[in-house]
Amino acid sequence: MQNCPDGQLISNYLRGDEKSLEFLIKRYLKRIYNFVYHYVGNAQETEDITQDVFVKIWKNLKKFDQEQKFSTWLYAIAKNASIDFLKKKKSLPLSDFAMNKLANEIIFSEDELAYAMEKLSPECRKIISLHNDTFSFKEIAGMLGKSINTIKSRYRRSIINLKKLIK
Repeated sequence: MQNCPDGQLISNYLRGDEKSLEFLIKRYLKRIYNFVYHYVGNAQETEDITQDVFVKIWKNLKKFDQEQKFSTWLYAIAKNASIDFLKKKKSLPLSDFAMNKLANEIIFSEDELAYAMEKLSPECRKIISLHNDTFSFKEIAGMLGKSINTIKSRYRRSIINLKKLIK
């Protein structure tokens, strides 16, 4: 099952193979946890949200359009669950990991970067964070429900703004 495509695992599950769903969850559990953590920044809250995401997947898998990419659908659900949680808290943090990685890449102090990042919109902070976590612009576009050109231009403008804010 390790090399089995997502679509095949979904089809197997819908035909009654419970192990296929278990394998699909195991395949994405760490990735979704890390994705949610970048929004939330708290391990306990991240665990709760991640669990909710997979419950939603389980409940709605029959409605999933198998012509679409499963991972894009999964990340969209994770993003929406994270944003819904944060709306209740009224904040959108950038994780320490993402800030450290970005500070190392563009060679500014962590304090300067933290200050500059706070000046960006939550969406721009998320795009930078996801790109620093090695997601492609195409993947980020799918996760955030935006066009790839929008994501590229917002990323580029955000980096330019960060450099200006730090100088």
